[in-house]
Amino acid sequence: MNILMISTDKNIFREGTDVARRMAEYGTLCDELHIVVFAGREFPHEHRVSKNVIAYATRSRTKLSYLWDGYGVAERIMQEKGGQWIITTQDPFETGLLGYLLTLQFKIPLQLQAHTDFLSPFFKHESILNRLRVLVARFLLPRATSVRVVSERIQRSLITFNPQLTTKIVTLPVFVDIEKIRAIPITVDLHKKYSNFKHIILMASRLTREKNIGMAIQAMTEVLVDHPKTLLLIVGDGPELNNLQRITNNLSSKGGSASGGQRTNNVIFEPWATDLISYYKTSDLFLLTSDYEGFGRTIIEALAVGCPVIASDVGIAREAIQEGISGFVFQPGDTQALTVLLHKFLKSPSSFSASLPRAFEKSREDYLEAFRKSLN
Repeated sequence: MNILMISTDKNIFREGTDVARRMAEYGTLCDELHIVVFAGREFPHEHRVSKNVIAYATRSRTKLSYLWDGYGVAERIMQEKGGQWIITTQDPFETGLLGYLLTLQFKIPLQLQAHTDFLSPFFKHESILNRLRVLVARFLLPRATSVRVVSERIQRSLITFNPQLTTKIVTLPVFVDIEKIRAIPITVDLHKKYSNFKHIILMASRLTREKNIGMAIQAMTEVLVDHPKTLLLIVGDGPELNNLQRITNNLSSKGGSASGGQRTNNVIFEPWATDLISYYKTSDLFLLTSDYEGFGRTIIEALAVGCPVIASDVGIAREAIQEGISGFVFQPGDTQALTVLLHKFLKSPSSFSASLPRAFEKSREDYLEAFRKSLN
């Protein structure tokens, strides 16, 4: 059996990345794995990831031609190689549409993957493009052979949308190497780096609108009244950085200062950290305020090393966080609820004992076997 995967992840072309290693592992499940990647002309026509895994860039001049260029690349691959095929796509949107068009020509099974909670109202209202994506997904999902989702939340939302999808859905979370994370030594101690603060709240993500980090900054204005020695450390880069810094400038000065990073009082911005696991291990709390998530990998990473988590009710938050024990869950966009929970945590942080539910501690071998079954 050969697998044709359609993706947008350009890190597949970069040796040593997590995604490149994961593709090589997927290659052990089939005769050959061929990956068509929506990418520009700066990427190679072909890149051998491993012995039987090859990635192909569409080398498109613009994003508008991804679909056309991808069809040409995929058609050539399957015609040249022959044999039995399965198509799996990264999403039920653009890559899913290409997969569907190919199944019409070649009459082969199609697996759509859903890594985003696209039926969340926050997703649809974010942009016109997202509204179009939801329409595409609603058209494609009933026509897929199977649908792989990364959380029970997405599974429930799809079944609510169309009960006939029940028998098609396979729930398989993203693999996180828990043993490796726990074994990584601490190289940076945040309490030593920012020694003027008593409590350190960590956020780590790409700085985009759907992460709603501005809400966390607003909540800090109330939190600092009773807990002036609290630091909100925001790690990451993205298009919302300047806007978030403007919001931070309005935060009143309430005690404490620190060195390093871009600082305004009790909120500090740092670029993406290569030693993020050390940050989880030496912070007091991890905070996630997204409007929507498909999975929420950072929640898993934080809990795995014993860091309590307060998160909006997105992705696997409700499945992973033990309410009042390893953290709290609140409704997306509810700043008042977040403020109350931050006060509650900071009043007695030592009373929380964070741990990861065993359901999320799959071995790499178990994960690959589960992915193989989803393809079968």
